[in-house]
Amino acid sequence: MIDRLMEKIVKTGNPTVVGLDPTLSMMPDFIRDEAIEKYGKTPEAAGHMLVAFNKAIIDKIYDLIPAVKLQIAMYEMYGLPGIKAYMETIKYARDLELLVIGDIKRGDIASTAEAYSAHIGGVEIEDAFTDVWQEDAVTLNPYMGYDGIEPFIKVCTRKDRGIFILVKTSNPSGAELQDLISGGEPIYRHTAKLVSNWGLHAMGKGRYSKVGAVVGATFSEQAEELRKCMPHTFFLVPGYGAQGGRAQDLTGLADQDGLGFIVNSSRGIIAAHVSDARFDKRQGGSVNKDFAEAARHAALSMRADLRTVFGSYHD
Repeated sequence: MIDRLMEKIVKTGNPTVVGLDPTLSMMPDFIRDEAIEKYGKTPEAAGHMLVAFNKAIIDKIYDLIPAVKLQIAMYEMYGLPGIKAYMETIKYARDLELLVIGDIKRGDIASTAEAYSAHIGGVEIEDAFTDVWQEDAVTLNPYMGYDGIEPFIKVCTRKDRGIFILVKTSNPSGAELQDLISGGEPIYRHTAKLVSNWGLHAMGKGRYSKVGAVVGATFSEQAEELRKCMPHTFFLVPGYGAQGGRAQDLTGLADQDGLGFIVNSSRGIIAAHVSDARFDKRQGGSVNKDFAEAARHAALSMRADLRTVFGSYHD
C-alpha cells in the first residue's frame, strides 16, 4: 500500500489527501432540499446528502490528488444510513483509482483488535472472503501497546494494506499526554520509537514501512525531530490549513526527495464554497451548484502552496 501511495503522489505531483468529513451544515441547499423532500428529516436523508456531496467533490478532484481520508464518526452518527454512505463513498473513490484511508482511530486488544482489523483485512465466512470496508489504510490509537497493533500489522503484510498510528497529533491538548516526560523523553518520542520498530515487520519494497505515523503540521520542530528518529516511517499529516499549518511548516517532515508524507486538508477543501465568497452565491436563499468547483479550486491552491516548498516531483 505504501508503495502504491508513493507512486500516486509522484504521478499527481501532489502529497495531498482530502478529508471527506462533511457535516450537514456544509450541504448546499439543493442537496439538502432534495434529500429531505424524498426521505424527510431522517438519518436516511442525511446519508443521501453525504453521498451526493462526496461524489460531486470526488468528481472534481480525483485527477489532482492521490488519496482521500474519511473520518468514520461523521458517518456513524447517522447509524446504518451513515455507514452505508461511508461505504458507498469509499467504493466510488476506489473506482476512480484513489487510495482510501479510513480514519477510524481504533485501539483495543485480543479478539476485539482482530475484529477491528477487518477494516483492512476483510472477513471470511466459511470459505468465502469479502473485503467489506475496502479501505487501503486506517488510523490507530497505540495507547494499549503492541497487543492492539499486531493484528493490523499481520494484515498489512498479508493484504498489502497500511496503518497510521497516532504519535504527535495536531490538536493543542494532545500535549497533555504526548508531551509528558518519562525517562527523560516526551511520551511522543517513546511512541515514535515503538512505531518505528513495529514498522520493521511490514516494510514496503522501498524505504518506507506500511506502518506509518500521524504527525501534526502544527508542531514543526517536533515533526523534524520525529523524521530523524523515524527514517522509514511514512507520515500522515493533519493540521494543514484550517488548523494553522502551512507548507513551510512541513519541510522537516520530508526526506531528501521531498517525499515521505501526505498532508490532509478537510474543511479547507470540502467547505471552500462556504469560506470563498466567489462560490457562495445565493439566489433566493439557495447556494448555487458551484460547491464542487470551489473544492477543486481549493485543492489546486493547496497543491500550488505545497509545490512552492517541495516542487512537483517531476522537475
